[in-house]
This record gives sequence, structure tokens and C-alpha cells, in this order.
Amino acid sequence: MEEGKRQKQVAAVLQEELNEIFRRLGLNMIHGGMVSISSVKVTPDLLEARIYLSLFQIEQPELAMKLIEEKSWEIKKHLADKVKHQLRRIPVLQFYLDDTLDHVFKMEELFKQINQSPKPEGE
Repeated sequence: MEEGKRQKQVAAVLQEELNEIFRRLGLNMIHGGMVSISSVKVTPDLLEARIYLSLFQIEQPELAMKLIEEKSWEIKKHLADKVKHQLRRIPVLQFYLDDTLDHVFKMEELFKQINQSPKPEGE
């Protein structure tokens, strides 16, 4: 099912505000690596927000995700202060690891290996 206009608007507002909150709380840099919000998806009833996080150069992503989960109440409190006049109810925040960056790096490595492998005589 395709996202509605209101879902997209709410997701955009949440992503913008969450980026600012992460920066203010120091959650954009964890264990020497960088955390960014790659996307936010909101359910049709606007009561649940799925936040996809991209982790760059973080050795133990599980620990970073655990830290963010532990601070989720504080994140939601700050978010409520920012968007209380735009939303009737603050959605439940669920954090997910977005591993598309890992897939991109793996694909690039595979392409490098293919390009560096010796070509057969007939080509």
C-alpha cells in the first residue's frame, strides 16, 4: 500500500526534528562513528513511526542501537516538545538498523574483484 500525503508530511517533519534531537543529545556520534537517520516511515493511523538508522564506521552496531533504545524515552520527550502543535498524538518510536550502506560497500567490493580478475584470452 502506498504512503498517503499526510504520512509523508509527518514522516518528513519527524525526520527533520529527530535529526536535530540526535545532534543535540550527542547521538549522531557514537563510539567514534556516525549515526544518521536514513528514513522515517509512519503507519497510516500516524501512531507508529519506524526510524531507520544508518551507522557509519561503528564497530559494534548492536551496542549503538541499544544506547539509542535506552534513550528513546528522552528522544520522544524532546520530539513531543517540538511537534505537539502539529500532531494530536506523538507516535511510538521504533528504531531499526538500515543496512543498505553495508550492501553498497559489499557490492562495490565485488565489482572491484570482478574488474581486477584476469580476463580470458578470447576476449
